[in-house]
Amino acid sequence: MQYLTPDNPVFVTYAIAAALMVLKLMGQGWLTVYRMMKSGWGGMVNPEDLRQSALNPHPHDDQLEVSDYVDRSRRMHRNDLENIPGFWMAGLLFVFAAPPLWLAQVTMYGFVLARALHAWAYLSKQNHEVRATFYTVGSLIVIYMALHALVVLLG
Repeated sequence: MQYLTPDNPVFVTYAIAAALMVLKLMGQGWLTVYRMMKSGWGGMVNPEDLRQSALNPHPHDDQLEVSDYVDRSRRMHRNDLENIPGFWMAGLLFVFAAPPLWLAQVTMYGFVLARALHAWAYLSKQNHEVRATFYTVGSLIVIYMALHALVVLLG
């Protein structure tokens, strides 16, 4: 069987989930920029960002102060960078393990849903336990996919 083709529904499931995670990861960066712009370029992190420019015509020292509004998005982005690449790798290995389609859909779309709910929890300022629940679900899915791939591919 050819694993990485559009004829393989497990690969198509992976491709859809992986593409959604690309959009989430890249979109989070853009959300951070939007929040910086909306707050008058607050939440800058580098001294050179205070140089006058077309987008920041009136820079001021306050722009380097921590802004929770901006930094919350930055923390979400960092969390995505810590979690989504593991999904991409484990998911691809999982495709090569040829799981049943239902299992691929439950795990891969489950991960996408867990990340979406984690983002909602972060944006809506839910407490740590709520965020941790969604993180844990996504993390356990990735661990399962990696272990499943190891067992099948080495077995």
